Amino acid sequence: MSSPATTLFRDHGVHATAQRLAVMESVSGRPHCTADDVADDVRDRIGTISRQAVYDALGMLVEKGLLRRIQPARSPARYEDRVGDNHHHLICRHCGHTIDVDCAVGNAPCLTPAANAGYEVDEAEVIYWGTCPECLESEPKSTKP
Repeated sequence: MSSPATTLFRDHGVHATAQRLAVMESVSGRPHCTADDVADDVRDRIGTISRQAVYDALGMLVEKGLLRRIQPARSPARYEDRVGDNHHHLICRHCGHTIDVDCAVGNAPCLTPAANAGYEVDEAEVIYWGTCPECLESEPKSTKP
C-alpha cells in the first residue's frame, strides 16, 4: 500500500525517494517552516541528508506545485503544503509565528490588480503583520496614570 505522499508524487510525475518523502512529510507536519527546520526534521526521520539535497527537494516540490514557498520581508523562505488556493498569511512581528488567513474577498478579486502592465496574474501574496496573542500576553502592561 502506498502512502498519500507517494500517490501525490506519482500523480505529479515525481519519483518518490525516501529523502523527498521525508521532506514532504516534514513540511506537511510543520507548515511555514524554513529549509533549516526541514533539514533538522528530515535528519531526525531518516538520518543523514545534505542541506543541498533538502534545498533541491524543496525547489522541485515547489516547481511541481506540491509545496508553496513564501518569503516574508526580513525572513528566510518558508514552505507549506497548502497549495492551489488563494490564501494569505498573518505573521507576528515579535516571534515570527505564521498562520494561514483565507482571502477576505474571495479568489478572483485578489487576483485583479488595479494595473497589471500586461502580466497574466495567477497568484496574489498578501502578508498581514501584527502581534500574536502569546506575545501580546507577555508584553509588559502599560502603567498609565
